[in-house]
Amino acid sequence: MTESVIGPDTRDAELERPLVDAALENTWATASGFWSALATVDHKIIGRRYILTAFAFLALGGVLAILMRLQLARPEARLIGPDRYNQIFTMHGANMMFLFAVPVMEAMAVYLVPLMVGTRNIAFPRLNAFSYWIYLAGGLLLWVSFVLDMGPDVGWFAYVPLSGPQYGAGKRADIWAQMITFTELSALAVAVEIVVTVFKQRAPGMTLDRIPLFVWSMLVTAFLVILAMPSIMVASTSLILDRLVGTHFFNPAEGGDVLLWQHLFWFFGHPEVYIIFLPAVGMVSTLIVTFARRPVFGYLALVMALIATGILSFGLWVHHMFVTGLPRLGESFFTASSMAIAIPAGVQIFCWIATLWDGKPVWKTPLLFVIGFIFTFVIGGLSGVMVASVPFDAQVHDTYFVVAHFHYVLIGGSVFPLIGGIYYWFPKITGRMMSEPVGHWVFGLIFIGFNLTFFPMHILGLQGMPRRIYTYQPDMPWHGLNLFVSASAAVLAAGFLLFFIDALRSARAGLPAGANPWDAPTLEWATSSPPPSFNFARIPVVYGAYPLWEQREALSVADGLRVDRRELVVTSLVAAEPEARESSPRNSIWPLWAAITTTVMLIWSIFSPWAVVWGSIPVAIALIGWFWPKRVPEDEA
Repeated sequence: MTESVIGPDTRDAELERPLVDAALENTWATASGFWSALATVDHKIIGRRYILTAFAFLALGGVLAILMRLQLARPEARLIGPDRYNQIFTMHGANMMFLFAVPVMEAMAVYLVPLMVGTRNIAFPRLNAFSYWIYLAGGLLLWVSFVLDMGPDVGWFAYVPLSGPQYGAGKRADIWAQMITFTELSALAVAVEIVVTVFKQRAPGMTLDRIPLFVWSMLVTAFLVILAMPSIMVASTSLILDRLVGTHFFNPAEGGDVLLWQHLFWFFGHPEVYIIFLPAVGMVSTLIVTFARRPVFGYLALVMALIATGILSFGLWVHHMFVTGLPRLGESFFTASSMAIAIPAGVQIFCWIATLWDGKPVWKTPLLFVIGFIFTFVIGGLSGVMVASVPFDAQVHDTYFVVAHFHYVLIGGSVFPLIGGIYYWFPKITGRMMSEPVGHWVFGLIFIGFNLTFFPMHILGLQGMPRRIYTYQPDMPWHGLNLFVSASAAVLAAGFLLFFIDALRSARAGLPAGANPWDAPTLEWATSSPPPSFNFARIPVVYGAYPLWEQREALSVADGLRVDRRELVVTSLVAAEPEARESSPRNSIWPLWAAITTTVMLIWSIFSPWAVVWGSIPVAIALIGWFWPKRVPEDEA
């Protein structure tokens, strides 16, 4: 593999480039047509599908939230009955956590990580296609069941024994459990792809201390997914076995333990908060660097804070269980760890403030959402330290104080950076800019609407308003604030509606963006916007953490990959030195067939345990077709 430089004055390379681009496009492009679209393994196409699907689920979850707020605006309202309300608040939580928050962060990674590390496709691209189809199937299962009045009604956490066979009649809890299987299988697949992509497909010269901070955040997140999500899959599988087969994992009368469910669920559930939060942190670091116009302050400290947050996140789960009667000594340990995790968060915030302070901030819409994130996340973090105290948590547990806290963490700590990231990377994905004036309105409406909606919930919680109630008596002192919260939710909804309208309009008629409209320093902006099917005609060579700022005249590149076959550069783990050329799989319909057969088996198993036996046969056939040896190297994975 030889190194060369492509610049405006390299005449021979420029004359050759159109021919190289045409050959690469012929090799890597997804052909037109319905079946070709279903068979594609292009990470950019799959990433766009992930993003659009996740935001569709966000919109649906937002509609459910509005319905709940309308019901709670007045005491003794009769808009929604108790059974339907239980379905709605369960659907809202399950939808937002499992179908939006985690998938949308992984969706951004599926699209951006290969571009940011300078490779032509994600690792295991067919597994990537399979992961999307499985995710879509899980979402459709949940929402179709809701439309058919079979929606889960046991809360997004599905506590036993309420979700067990004694109290959870019908198939509602089973649908929740299998939805978990779909979404976590998808998430695990993407996590493996991200780890391998970052470890083995980085551009030559991209050593560990030159990896973009968003990529670092997704790498840590991927390990959290791999380590945490098996716990919830074990829990949901045990629940469905109790319900369908007659096991007794959670039945105390037969030697089971209801608290085992909470331990399994929250061992996953609290790392899940950071599975959602850490990608947002990476987005914030990326946006601040670009709009502060200077390298980030404390790169190593930020990386260590990401890793420390990931490690500490596995020592917090019991603070969701302080009122379950656990030993006080154990609770004190989890109080300490819950407070300790605020330290790396504080380190990151100070690094971001220092970067902005010493830079020359350009106040575009993405940076406004970063500032909104810092404000709201600090409030959420402070209330988190409060509920980490056992005496305080015992008073506010299962009240609206906790609802306010986790919405400040999840919306303030994740959705604000995500919206800022969409405004930032929208031109990369579509080739067009979103409206800057409309973006300011979107930020104002979301920021004001969010704080007016959720901050008063702290007060409602301190006044004793419990969670998960569909109505309340007129003599309770909550109706004034509830009406105010419901009215404020309309402002928040208007902000999101304006955001969706702006995105749809800009995708069709926004101003052309150019390759790098923000003068950003990372590799995803080294190619056209939107990128070609092959991402990079020649693989970039990196000499620093900000290659587009450090090599403004011409970006160094590596030659040696064939243009008539799908090939990637495999590099070493630490120094990112080129080690080999590796074939990348071509488009294939087998991941879709594998997803369809898996979907049939999992849904069938809701109604009969024999489905696992008979349904595994078509799954095996699909997998054999997927992995059957082919004559072409690109078809061997």
